[in-house]
Amino acid sequence: MTSSSVTSSQSPRPQRPNLAFRQLRGQRSPGEFAAAVRRAAREIGERVSCDARYVGRVEAGEIRCPNYAYERVFLHMFPGRTLTDLGFAPRAEVRGRGARPTDEAPSPRNKSRSHSSHGTGGETEGAHDPYDTQEMYDMQDPRGDTGYARGRRGTHQAYQNDEESDVQRRAFMTGGTAAMAAASFGPFTLGGAASAAAATRPVHRAGTGEAGALEAAVRKIRLLDDRHGADGLYRRASAPLRAAYALLDAGTTRQTTADRLYAGAGELAISVGWLAHDSGRFDDARSHYAEALATARMSGDPGLEAHAFCNTAFLARDAGRPREAVRAAQAAQRVARPLGSPRLMSLLALREAGGWAGLADRTGCEQALARAHALFGRGASEADPEWMSFYGEAELEGLEAQCWSTLGDWPRAARHARRAAGLQNPHFTRNIALYTAELADDLARGGRPDEAAAAGMRVLDLLDEVQSSRVQQMLAGTARVLLPHRRASGVSAFLERHAGVARTA
Repeated sequence: MTSSSVTSSQSPRPQRPNLAFRQLRGQRSPGEFAAAVRRAAREIGERVSCDARYVGRVEAGEIRCPNYAYERVFLHMFPGRTLTDLGFAPRAEVRGRGARPTDEAPSPRNKSRSHSSHGTGGETEGAHDPYDTQEMYDMQDPRGDTGYARGRRGTHQAYQNDEESDVQRRAFMTGGTAAMAAASFGPFTLGGAASAAAATRPVHRAGTGEAGALEAAVRKIRLLDDRHGADGLYRRASAPLRAAYALLDAGTTRQTTADRLYAGAGELAISVGWLAHDSGRFDDARSHYAEALATARMSGDPGLEAHAFCNTAFLARDAGRPREAVRAAQAAQRVARPLGSPRLMSLLALREAGGWAGLADRTGCEQALARAHALFGRGASEADPEWMSFYGEAELEGLEAQCWSTLGDWPRAARHARRAAGLQNPHFTRNIALYTAELADDLARGGRPDEAAAAGMRVLDLLDEVQSSRVQQMLAGTARVLLPHRRASGVSAFLERHAGVARTA
């Protein structure tokens, strides 16, 4: 990561890992520690959006001193310690003349306004990323005063700070329906950005317009992921997610609107979690799925809870935790059974089958697959969730192919992967690439290198449209398997083309 710009009177400081903070995390994963930070924040009435990535940045030394919200949370978590004890640099050293004097440090009962910072370090010494912010400072304090957001300065000499709320999130929180929609859609268009003017509007209670725009943002993410994959979307989707949860705290006057906001925020958390999952950020995905699960339970939404468990099971399988995948899938089925959607139960049975395959339990896998097919055969119903639009016969075949591949039955896996690629709706470009990559890998491992190379070529044709780390990793694995067969028909051409794509990626 490159260092941020500095003035001529000061020189950049090398990053030093925060070993003290890492020691305090102990045996917990970054995602689990981030969840503990969020819980501690709620205990004292703070609002932070800590995730595994933030924890990693602290431990790497990118964040030399946290902002005041995180300071309160960390000192609450580790009573009796100072920021220095936690491995952070003194605030005055990091912020320079922009630092707040010690006697002005905010107390938990008096939430601070976000003042402009002119110091040289801020929370981050890294390169500017407009979607990196971790806090929402556009919030209302108990007296009814509204904190104001700082804009980002548009020159390379300006210091970017993680306390500053990005334009999209400020618009999401502080604007009306139009600003909310701009915040929702702005980050997901391929070239657009939300208007900063929305940030000047006062915070108000959320209404049906905000709920509708939040639901539209979820649909937009899913649409773009279906077509292009997750890699280019994840960072852009994180800011509206943090805003969505802050929007819940703004409150609403109607229970029906509150229910929509909770459901929308939970679904957005799952969608962003999936983007992290598909782009290989497993700790981030776990954190987002856990947030969605907590939201579902707080709001008593069994449909959202089943969805969160469904994705948690899928993530656990991919992360090498097959027993957790089985348990999560079974929990999802218990929650979803009263909802009356055979297709949902079919998908959850497939999630369970994936876990059994990871445990090398062929019998358990076959039984779960049989349930999945039987339930799928009952057809669609009005109770099917909106988010399941991707689940058709092609996905059923694709997930079964993955089970047989995990069990090492390459011919059977290739048979189902071929069916999946052939059945897939052209709209789901990313899934076509995924199924075809699965087919190429199964063929390669099954001793059919020429057919594998031909399938691999078809995947390479789609990579201009699809950005998915999952697909790229699968293709890289196939290339490694095919290396000893470079004399086979078509294999050399595939390997050369793949190597060229890998160099430019």
